[in-house]
Amino acid sequence: MRVGLTNILNVTLADCSWEQATLPIRDGGLGIRRVSSLALPAFLASAAGTASLQASILSLCDAPNDRPLALALEQWSAESGAPVPEISLSHKQSAWDRPLIKRDLTVLMASTTSDYHLARLKAVTSPHSGDWLLALPISASGLRLDDEAVRIATGLRLGVDLCAQHECPCGALVTADGSHGLSCRLGHGRTARHALINDITWRGLIKAGFPATKEPVGLVRSDGKRPDGITLIPWEGGKCLAWDATVIDTLAESYRLRSAETAGAAAEIAAERKSSKYTSILPAYCFVPLAFETLGPINHEGLAFFNNLGHRLAQLTGDNRETTFLYQRLSVAIQRFNAIAFHSTFSTEHDINED
Repeated sequence: MRVGLTNILNVTLADCSWEQATLPIRDGGLGIRRVSSLALPAFLASAAGTASLQASILSLCDAPNDRPLALALEQWSAESGAPVPEISLSHKQSAWDRPLIKRDLTVLMASTTSDYHLARLKAVTSPHSGDWLLALPISASGLRLDDEAVRIATGLRLGVDLCAQHECPCGALVTADGSHGLSCRLGHGRTARHALINDITWRGLIKAGFPATKEPVGLVRSDGKRPDGITLIPWEGGKCLAWDATVIDTLAESYRLRSAETAGAAAEIAAERKSSKYTSILPAYCFVPLAFETLGPINHEGLAFFNNLGHRLAQLTGDNRETTFLYQRLSVAIQRFNAIAFHSTFSTEHDINED
C-alpha cells in the first residue's frame, strides 16, 4: 500500500508521513487504513456483537474461557490506555478504533519538533480541512482536481518534499516542501481564488433564497474599500448580511508560531483584522468575516455562517448534504489555487526565453 501510494502521488513518503497517511481524513490522514491497525478493533467489535449468540450456542456446553478474546482485550487496553467501551457501544468498531487513532495522532504530534510541522498537523486535523478528499471528482461541478493539484495538496498535507530547492522569482529561497509559494508576494492566482470563493458564497445565498450583490456601490469600510457582497433582504435580526473573504497561509513565518499553538489561529487573526475594518457599518448590517487558511481551517464565525447557510439550503432543497457540498466546493477551490501558487515559484516562460 505504501509503495502504491508513493507511485500514485509521485512523492517520497518518510515513515512519519506514511503514519499520517494511514490516519482517517478527519484526523489529518488520507484515510488509507492498514489491516494491522484495524485487525484488533474489528475482532473486538465482532466478538462483542456476537457475544449473546455465542452464549446461546454454548449454553449447554462446558466451554472454556475465550482465551484469544482475553488476550485481545489486554492488548487493546495496553495500546490505547483507555477504558473498555460501554456495552451499548462495544459492538461498534469505531468505539475500539477511536482510542487507538487518538494514540497514534498524539504520538505523531509528540514526535514533531518544528513549528512548521506542528502547525501543519494541527491545521489538517481541524474541521473541514480535508473535505477536498471527500469530494466526488465531478468536473461540471468544479470538484475535480488535476493530478498535479492532488500531488501538491497531498504533499502539503503530509509535509513531504514536493520540489528541488530553488530560487523564487521574488528572490527568496524555496525549500523542498514548496510552501513558500503559498505566501509569496508574487504568488499567482490570489485574485482568481478570492473571486471563486466569493462566487461560491454568493451562489449559495442566491440558491437559499437571499438575493445578493457583489461589491455593492456606496457601502465602504474604514479604508475606503467595499465588502465582497451583501444580501438585499435581511439575513437575521432584521439586518442584511455583509461578508468579506480572505485566505491566509497557515505556514507563513508570521503566523507559524501561533498556528503551531492552536489550529486555525491564522484564520482567527485574519478575521479579527477584517472585522475591525467594518465597525462603521455594524449598526446597519450583520457582518461576517470569512477567513480561510491554505491548509483548510476556517474561522469560527465563518464556520457558523456556512453551517447556517447549508442548513437553509437543505431546508429549501430537502437534501441534507447541502452543507457537505458547500464545504467541499470551498475546500477544492483552496487546494486548486494552492497548486497555482506553488508553481508560481518556478521560472516563467519569459525568463526561459531570455536565457
